[in-house]
Amino acid sequence: MEVSVKFILAAVNAKYIHSNPAIYSLRACVEEEHRKSVELAEYTINQPMQEILADLYARKPDAIGFSCYIWNWRMVREMLAELPKILPGTALWLGGPEVSWGADVILDSYPQLSGIMAGEGEDTFRELMSFYMGEGQLDKIRGLYLHSGYTGCRELTDFSKIPFLYDDLEPFENRIIYYESSRGCPFDCSYCLSSVEKKVRFRNISVVKRELQFFLDHKVRQVKFVDRTFNCRHEHAMEIWKYIYEHDNGVTNFHFEISADILRQEETALLGRFRPGLAQLEIGVQSVNPRTLEAVHRRTDLERLEKNVADIRRGGNVHQHLDLIAGLPYEDYESFRMSFNRVYRMRPQQLQLGFLKVLKGSGMWEKAGEYGIRYLEQPPYEVLCTKWLSYAQVLKLKRVEEMVEVYYNSAQFVHTMCFLERAFGDPFAMYETLAEFFDGKGWTTATFSRIRRYEMLLEFVKKQDPGRLAAYRELLTYDIYLRENLKSRPDFAAELSGYQEKIRNFYEREEREHRFLTGYEGRDRRQLGKMTHLEPFTYPVWDREQMAQGGAGGQQYFVLFDYQARDPVSLEARTQCVSI
Repeated sequence: MEVSVKFILAAVNAKYIHSNPAIYSLRACVEEEHRKSVELAEYTINQPMQEILADLYARKPDAIGFSCYIWNWRMVREMLAELPKILPGTALWLGGPEVSWGADVILDSYPQLSGIMAGEGEDTFRELMSFYMGEGQLDKIRGLYLHSGYTGCRELTDFSKIPFLYDDLEPFENRIIYYESSRGCPFDCSYCLSSVEKKVRFRNISVVKRELQFFLDHKVRQVKFVDRTFNCRHEHAMEIWKYIYEHDNGVTNFHFEISADILRQEETALLGRFRPGLAQLEIGVQSVNPRTLEAVHRRTDLERLEKNVADIRRGGNVHQHLDLIAGLPYEDYESFRMSFNRVYRMRPQQLQLGFLKVLKGSGMWEKAGEYGIRYLEQPPYEVLCTKWLSYAQVLKLKRVEEMVEVYYNSAQFVHTMCFLERAFGDPFAMYETLAEFFDGKGWTTATFSRIRRYEMLLEFVKKQDPGRLAAYRELLTYDIYLRENLKSRPDFAAELSGYQEKIRNFYEREEREHRFLTGYEGRDRRQLGKMTHLEPFTYPVWDREQMAQGGAGGQQYFVLFDYQARDPVSLEARTQCVSI
C-alpha cells in the first residue's frame, strides 16, 4: 500500500539572490519514486516570520526539515517554538552545519524536534525519506540524533554519484548558482569548520565538464564554486580552468575561492589568457603576522602570494577579492594595521575586512578561553574582544570597514582615493581618519545617496588636504562619470557653459565621421550626446601614476565617456582623451 507523505525541505537564505544547494541536493538523492513527496521551500531572513509560518501552514506538510546556518539559526529557533501550535502533527527535523556540532544538546533543548541530521546529509535523508514512505526503521539510519540516542557515524557519500542539481533553471532565475566540484579541505585553519573533516573528495572531472557545459549552453550569468580551496589539487583546477577557457560563451562568469600562494606559473599564465570577466578569484590572506598565521595553523608563503596576485592583476582581466580577518590570536590593532596596508597595496578589486566568527566545533572555539577571545553568544558568534584587541578597537575597525566598503569596494572612487593616499602616512590611516571624520559629523553611510557620498568625501578633503582641492573636484567628477551617465550634473563638477559650443561641434563631427564613437552609426548628434558624455579637465585625472607624482594642472583635456563599452571587470565606461 502506497503511503502519502509530504516532506518539506526549508531554507531561510540571507538574501533573495542566494539559493540553498543543500536542499536541492537532498531531494535529488531521494529514490525516484519518493521524490515527488519532497517539496522545497526557500525564504529569506528579511521576511516576516509570520509570513513564513503562514506559507508552511498552507502547504500542510507531514514533516519539515530546516537547513541551519549561522545567518538563519535565530529565526529557525523562533519558528520551532511556533510551528507545533499551528501544525501539531508535523514532524520537525534539523540539519546543516549550525546543528551538526552539539546536536545532542540542541535536541534536549527542543523536545518538539523529531531529530537532527548531523553532517553530510544526502544518504541520511534518502533513508529518512524511505522510512516516511513506510520502509525501514528510524533507529537504523546512521547520522541521526534522536531522543533515544545517536544512531552512529555515516560513511561519506560518493561525491561523484550525487545527481546534478540544475536540470531545471527556472527556480534560479536572477539568483546565484552554487556549484561543488570538491568537498572538504586539506588545510586545518582553526577558525574554519572545514578543518574538522580533512578528507577531500573530487567530483569526477568528466561529470564536472558535462555539468559546466550545461551552464555554458544556457548562458548562466554566474556560477559560484563553493569548493573550500578550489586549487588544492593542481590537476583538477587546471582541467576546469582549461575547459571554461576553451568553451567560453562570452557571458558566464565563474567564481573560485583559492589559495594564491600555491598557484603555479602555468595556472597564472592560463588565467592571464581568460576573457575579461570570465573568472573572479576570492583569496583569503587573513593576516600577514607570522605568529598569527602559525597560531591558526595557516601555512602561507606571503611573498609568493603577493607575486601571484600582482601577476594576475597586471593582466587586468580577472577580478580579485582579498580577505582579512580581525580578531585572530596575536593580532593587535597595530599588527592589523600592517596586515591591512600590505594587502591594500596588492590593489585587489575588493578588500574584505571581516571579523572572526568563533564557530562551534572549530579549533578556535576550543582555544577561545586561552586566547581571551570573547564573542557573541548568539549567531554569528562574532568576536567582541581578545587579549590583543579591545572592544573599543573592534568598534574602530568596524567603522574602518564601513569606509572601505563605501570608498574602496564600491569601485566608485578609485582615482580620488588613490590620489588622497598621498595626504596620509599609510592607507589604513586614511580610512581610519575618514571614519573619525564621519563619526564627528554623526554620519552613517547607509543613509545617504551615491551622489551625497561624493559630496561627503569632498567635505573631508577640504579639511584634510585643502591645498589640492581643484584636483580633487576633477578626480571626483572623473570617478562619478566613469560609472554613471548622470542626468543631473553634480555641484562639485566644473561649469560647462564655456564649453557648450565645442561640445556641440564635437558631436556634429562624430555624427558625420564616427572617429571616436564606432558602433553608433545612424545616431544623430543629440542621441550621441545622450548616450555618451564629454567632460573638460585641466588635470590628467585618468593617469593615476602621473597624478600621484603631483598631477600639475593647467592644460586643457577633454575626456569622452562611452557607456556602451564598459570594462567587464571594473564596469567603468571606456574613456578616450580627445581633441576638440
